[in-house]
Amino acid sequence: MATYEPVIGLEIHAELNTKTKMFCGSMNDPDETHPNVTICPICMGHPGTLPVINQEAVKKVIQVGLALQGDIQEFAQFDRKNYFYPDLPKGYQISQYQHPFVFGGYLDILPNRRIRIERVHLEEDTGRLQHDNEGATLVDFNRAGVPLMELVTKPDLRTGEEVRLFGEKLQQILQYVGASHADMEKGEMRVEVNISLREAGSEKFGTKVEIKNINSFKFAEKAVQYEILRQSNILDEGGTIKQETRGWNEKKNETFSQRSKESSHDYRYFPEPDLPPLEIKKEFVDELRSALPELPDAKRVRFVSEYGLEESFVLHLIRDKAMASYFEQMVSELGEWESASGEQLDEKQKKEVIRLAANYFTSDFQKLLNETSSAIGDTLVTPENFAELVLLIYRGDISSRVAKDVLEEMFRTGNDPSVIIREKGLEQVSDEDAIASAIAKVIVAYPEQVRDLQNGKETILQFLVGQVMKEMSGKANPQVVAKLLREKLYS
Repeated sequence: MATYEPVIGLEIHAELNTKTKMFCGSMNDPDETHPNVTICPICMGHPGTLPVINQEAVKKVIQVGLALQGDIQEFAQFDRKNYFYPDLPKGYQISQYQHPFVFGGYLDILPNRRIRIERVHLEEDTGRLQHDNEGATLVDFNRAGVPLMELVTKPDLRTGEEVRLFGEKLQQILQYVGASHADMEKGEMRVEVNISLREAGSEKFGTKVEIKNINSFKFAEKAVQYEILRQSNILDEGGTIKQETRGWNEKKNETFSQRSKESSHDYRYFPEPDLPPLEIKKEFVDELRSALPELPDAKRVRFVSEYGLEESFVLHLIRDKAMASYFEQMVSELGEWESASGEQLDEKQKKEVIRLAANYFTSDFQKLLNETSSAIGDTLVTPENFAELVLLIYRGDISSRVAKDVLEEMFRTGNDPSVIIREKGLEQVSDEDAIASAIAKVIVAYPEQVRDLQNGKETILQFLVGQVMKEMSGKANPQVVAKLLREKLYS
């Protein structure tokens, strides 16, 4: 059997988070649940209406192009893309064909793995079809006319994993730039995969199959894996691949045929007569470039070098712009505390505190967010209070066991950690007499473990420390407990 090389290109659509739609003043509200209310005669294509270009949408697409190192075109033009579909109110879509805003660019998804970008253009979205249980199809036009960015890659991808990584990284950039929320569950970002197979070593492309409207990067990865296997089997059996559009069935984990693939000439593109061409001035582009925020790759490098954090944690952190911002604000609050208290930490201590904060952030705090299905923006725990909690732990004012309880109370009520500790009497106990009393009880309760420790089984020490901590409701200073246990049992 022949060995085949997959050749994959992507078309990714993302709804832009502008206040209004692309060519009218109707609200762009993806959270609107009532059908057909954010519409007007313009986005519904009524006779005699004229579209007006949304400048904010143009700015966002250009900024995405700049973030991707693309070439911003001096001349841009909108075109009519003609086709009939029930969710397309005008009977055509205003899009871009020969003169988009951005040509070129790239995205590095792995070390030494660069995916080139063909173009980035701007168009209007279609409506949404809803199928009820009785077989009827309903049309909701709320989404019709929403600004839609389309990015087309070169056929540089080779695996399902690369497709997933590209989608995830592009999603990060869209969110960091502020162009789109890119929430795939809400349909604000959709992936279309163009895939063909060719014999390994050949330069000739095979027959392209398009997999449409995939709403998950994991599903996109699975769809590519399935399609590689499907096409390989056909070619091995001497068959030919049909050029077509296919969908993805997430329940069956397989693609299915939808229709034969259209070509660009089927859409009968021509310049949109109701909109003027645009001249994109260099000064305008420079202004947008200067307004770009720090992008994920730059933030990753800075967090690793400046904070001394593990790259694996940083990669997890920067995946979510709001989470990275929260963590950075919390680190800033640690510095504010140092200035206000007059207590100076050296560089080693600062990085120890930040690493401690990272540990609680990714374990206990993340667990609370997951259990309550909360976004970082919903939490009652302010970055300032989180920083205060970390410093209380670092200074030994509370034990790690008590810290978990305090964090849960902070998460539930939004109270300051110092207030919670004071009201609940959770201050860490370092009084040796009180701890010695608890140790005496533990020694009586666990004679076998005490003998094992005295016979050299050092791992038992942590068990006994835990029992003393339990005896004192987690308030004892664990370092003092360990010291006194050693003195008592080795003397």
